[in-house]
Amino acid sequence: MSTSTDESTALRFYGGRAASAIPIAFFILWAIVQSGLLGIGDTSGLIVGILVGLIVGMFFVRGSWKTYADILFDGMTQRVAATAIVAWLWAGMFAETIQVGGFVDGLVWAAEALRVGAALFPAITFILAALLATGIGTGYGTAIAFTALVFPAGVAIGANPVLLFGAILSGAVFGDNLAPVSDTTIVSAVTQDADIGGVVASRFKYAIVAAVFAFAAYLLAGQAMQGTPIAAASTGGEGTALGLVHLASIGVVIVTAVRGRHIVEAISWGIVLSVVLNLLLGLSEASAIVAFEASRESALVQSMDAIPIVGALIVPVDPGGATVSGSLYTGAVGFFPLIVLVLLIVAAAQLMQRGGGFDAIQEFLLERVATTVRRAETTMVLGTAIVNAMITINTAAEIAIAPYIKTIGRRFNINGYRRANILDANTAALGYIFPWGGGLLAGYSAMQRLPDQYEWFTQAMVVNPASVFPFVFHGWFLVAVFLLAAWTGYGREYVSDRASEEVSRV
Repeated sequence: MSTSTDESTALRFYGGRAASAIPIAFFILWAIVQSGLLGIGDTSGLIVGILVGLIVGMFFVRGSWKTYADILFDGMTQRVAATAIVAWLWAGMFAETIQVGGFVDGLVWAAEALRVGAALFPAITFILAALLATGIGTGYGTAIAFTALVFPAGVAIGANPVLLFGAILSGAVFGDNLAPVSDTTIVSAVTQDADIGGVVASRFKYAIVAAVFAFAAYLLAGQAMQGTPIAAASTGGEGTALGLVHLASIGVVIVTAVRGRHIVEAISWGIVLSVVLNLLLGLSEASAIVAFEASRESALVQSMDAIPIVGALIVPVDPGGATVSGSLYTGAVGFFPLIVLVLLIVAAAQLMQRGGGFDAIQEFLLERVATTVRRAETTMVLGTAIVNAMITINTAAEIAIAPYIKTIGRRFNINGYRRANILDANTAALGYIFPWGGGLLAGYSAMQRLPDQYEWFTQAMVVNPASVFPFVFHGWFLVAVFLLAAWTGYGREYVSDRASEEVSRV
């Protein structure tokens, strides 16, 4: 992550390198006002904020605006953004297909049968989300699936919505930080010249300490913040238990991912199995999975309605109401605003990189702050926090700050395992804490669809992104653990203490 040395592609601003941060800084200010001060949780509104920020930043460019525009397009084509987008789309389709198959009803039934009340539900959710995220290696996918499936079940039995959403995000943090197949784990290991197996083993002691404190916090907060069950949310009876068959669908995703298959393949198998179970067990109609809502006055629609299988996917509607619907459709379409937002934010981050903004931050920390090992590790944590505040995709933020972590670590002879752990833990945590973070907004996007899916789920139950950040307990404890480790030297290793195995570039 360094400023380009090619004069033809150099990006300079009036006001120096700091001015390259104007688009992102404007967006952050917009997000704070919109979500925090005004309480408006609208992803499309955030898109306007970053667009205006990009336009404002253009007026500070010295020289041709074409270079600014070209870099903007380069940023939008980065692989890290595409990776997150694909995870959102696949996870969204999977979660929606399970949802129409009655999985939420099954969870409510199980909670009542096992007497898991509102006080205990957030803590249990944190553990389950952590296990899923560790198994499949994607915190984003976990945030989407658990918000679409487990969140409404918890709200139905009286769990506090804000606390429950925080527990889901905490579980996603745990998995992103510890899973061997997580993008952040792989990037942290490779960029710090450490092997993935050694990195995972060495960071367990930090993750488990934070998780124990987080679990205890959810137990206490769950008791203090519990509400009352929603009678209309559960029909009761034996029939509602059948939706739990989709635990098999989730199991297929976990097993396939753990065996080293790509996350797209793993979730695809989960989608296939969930569709088969829905149809074979009568959990949903075929039209609930995908439907073509066409005009009933069309002769073609009338003729196709009699064709087996095809007819099941055709839903006659009044003229003017034609559309496509179903779980596969809504699961993907719901993330389109977030996809646009993330592409624009990653592009703005690219402008800041090419404009020297990140280099200026690194140079200040290296020359003015990191004067001892203790202060060096502290600046690693704080530097990672600064970059994560600006780049909402945690993998992209990790790639941006990784060279600084490596440089300062080598200056003080800090082992690659230690550097990778500091880099990944704080990137994983903060990506789900900031209200404009990609992980938080992914879960929020899934939550916005719940009022349309359940009659009892009101708009008041949708959690504002700005209100959840204090309750992402595992994220905060993980950052605190590394700040404490930096100051006390807990777990600190030097290059001479242990040699890394050959780096595994998965």
